Amino acid sequence: VQLQASGGGLVQAGGSLRLSCLASGTIFRNNVMGWYRQAPGKQRELVAGISTAGSTNYADSVKGRFTISRDNAKNTVFLQMNSLKPEDTAVYYCNIQIHGDYWGQGTLVTVSS
Repeated sequence: VQLQASGGGLVQAGGSLRLSCLASGTIFRNNVMGWYRQAPGKQRELVAGISTAGSTNYADSVKGRFTISRDNAKNTVFLQMNSLKPEDTAVYYCNIQIHGDYWGQGTLVTVSS
């Protein structure tokens, strides 16, 4: 399984970005895809996750600002990030759980104040 993330970049506080992640390889029908992030000097944390059925969960810090969605036919997961804050600055990693965890290469999101 391989994950290819895209969409990171530099944005001003209050702005928006949309991350995308394409999963390829042997993808079982039932899985959970998600986004994690890791800021400098901090541990990697869950941002949002979504199951094949569409059930979602979010970190408290992003609720109401970020929206996770997926296209099952294309094995793609998206993260729409609105009202970005400087504390959202981190490397964002795509993840898929299929009898184990698989990770993308990470995409940097920088939010300037």
